[in-house]
Amino acid sequence: MANDPERPAPRRPLAAPLGRPVRLACLISGGGRTVLNLHEQIAAGALEAEIVSVLASRECAGVVRCEEAGLSAEVVAPRSFPDVAAFGEAVWSRVEASGADLVVLAGFLSRLPIPERWDLRVLNIHPSLLPAFGGAGMYGDRVHRAALARGVTVSGCTVHLVTEEYDAGPIVLQSVVPVEPDDDADALAARVFDAEREALPEAVRRWASGRLEVSGNRVRTR
Repeated sequence: MANDPERPAPRRPLAAPLGRPVRLACLISGGGRTVLNLHEQIAAGALEAEIVSVLASRECAGVVRCEEAGLSAEVVAPRSFPDVAAFGEAVWSRVEASGADLVVLAGFLSRLPIPERWDLRVLNIHPSLLPAFGGAGMYGDRVHRAALARGVTVSGCTVHLVTEEYDAGPIVLQSVVPVEPDDDADALAARVFDAEREALPEAVRRWASGRLEVSGNRVRTR
């Protein structure tokens, strides 16, 4: 029988309450500031979590910074594998060996297939209010330059669940910041990152609470 367009989409829970700190695998490609922010929040007792794995898609400053902070970091470079599927298998084998509950894409720029068993268990943070200024090739300062060129008066960040389509997964939360008349890309990026520092830990808390569910492309609280 054909799907009834009037029938509400089924609701799928994101996770059951864990009863312990959520174990995070963090994937990076750059400076690692997002992971270090999570690490600092955990150390301060503001986030009940444990970073059990940091994987980088290339040699980058984030690897050094994470190791200096006492986190184990490993480079898994896509160019070392014959295709995207083999790269994905290498990443997921390491994630699963770490015992992670949730994967956080923290400035991860390589395409990563998401296995069905990890559906609703991968978060990404994007430096705009999606769906504006998202999609393939939109990352970092490219996003902020595009926002300024468009003349928007507000920007911000979006934490969303990852699907096979770039930046199109269900949105967990968004945080809004103003765009000032004299902003350049660096000034806007700094303001957005300040919002990210609060938004991503909060999204992790919500995911780990066991109270979130997805209905269609919307995230709801039970």
